[in-house]
Amino acid sequence: MATNDQQPWGRVDETGTVFVREADGERAVGQYPDGSPEEALAYFQRKYTELAGQVTLLEQRIKRGTAVADVAKTIASLTTTISTANAVGDLASLQRRLEALGGAVGEIAEKQSAEQKAAVDAAVIERAALVQEAEALAAQDPAKVQWKQASATLDDIFARWQKHQQDGPRLPKSESNELWKRFRAARTTIETNRKAFFAELDSVHKDARTKKQELVDSAEALIPKGPDGIPAYRQLLDAWKLAGRAGKKFDDALWAKFKAAGDVIYSAKAEVDAKDDAEFAGNYEQKLALLAEAEPLLKETDRAKAKDTLASIQRRWDEIGKVPRDKVKAVEDRLRKIETAVRKLDEEHWERNNPERKARSEGLASQLQAAIDKLERELADAKATGDAKKVAEAQEALEARKVWLNAIG
Repeated sequence: MATNDQQPWGRVDETGTVFVREADGERAVGQYPDGSPEEALAYFQRKYTELAGQVTLLEQRIKRGTAVADVAKTIASLTTTISTANAVGDLASLQRRLEALGGAVGEIAEKQSAEQKAAVDAAVIERAALVQEAEALAAQDPAKVQWKQASATLDDIFARWQKHQQDGPRLPKSESNELWKRFRAARTTIETNRKAFFAELDSVHKDARTKKQELVDSAEALIPKGPDGIPAYRQLLDAWKLAGRAGKKFDDALWAKFKAAGDVIYSAKAEVDAKDDAEFAGNYEQKLALLAEAEPLLKETDRAKAKDTLASIQRRWDEIGKVPRDKVKAVEDRLRKIETAVRKLDEEHWERNNPERKARSEGLASQLQAAIDKLERELADAKATGDAKKVAEAQEALEARKVWLNAIG
């Protein structure tokens, strides 16, 4: 038994009783009668190892930031267990480690409390931001809101609200209730505005549907008139543009009917135009021949001849009659160009022969001629005296007045 006595934390006596050594003496922890002393000690040492493992696990949990309440409960339980443990080992060291953890719990509690407060403060800000989003949506002008998008946005805000409630920290009841009250009020406002908007829109659409149905009926009543119904149909089309929206489904259906009536009316006109174009094809060829005869007038300088020729061409032009619709602009533009040239020739003639203008021109011409005669005499005298300066001045003045005389001549 001497070997067993030398074990630092326990021994086994002759009866197989195992003792653990503690600061105030020995304490029997159990018996192991069916094995050797070494086996008996080993059994109770394993009990100690299990306890030490629990203390180590607790230390690791604290390092990972386990909730303080759970840690404190585990420390109290382990402290009681170790104080009366049926194990062989340094039980005092395990108690000291537990005491050290107990001191750390206070620090952890303070840290966790600060962290929890910070988390709650941040959560309040996040929840308030969701409220502000909802309130901003509620504050928009209902007439300008894109309601499909607004409804989707509100659903997204509410989904984030619910997720925040589930995943985030629990908020103080007073703040939580106040934020929910604001959020609910904003959501109610949005829903009220949306319902009012669509109720009004339905009313507007209903009025537009009524107006457009009346326009469809009026357009269909014009069909028997054929081409003669086109002016009235155009007026109906202007009214259609002012009738407003009736909702896409109704707008498309009503427009299809309205357009179908117009298509029938215009197709009747197209048939008439096609017949006219075939009938007027010969007229077109005759007018082309007249234009070929008239276009030399663009270079004519004899006013009387140009006017007589143009008058003859215009008379025959009117006698020929209509040309196909797609040819009208081309031939009319060519004739207008010729008429403009002849008119300009006539205007220039009358401008030149205007009595008042002619009188003014003759009076100025006589004055210029008198000035020219005087300057010619002065030029001759200057040349005779050899005064180069006077010669140059007289020459310059003489040339200027001759230019003026030619301009009014």
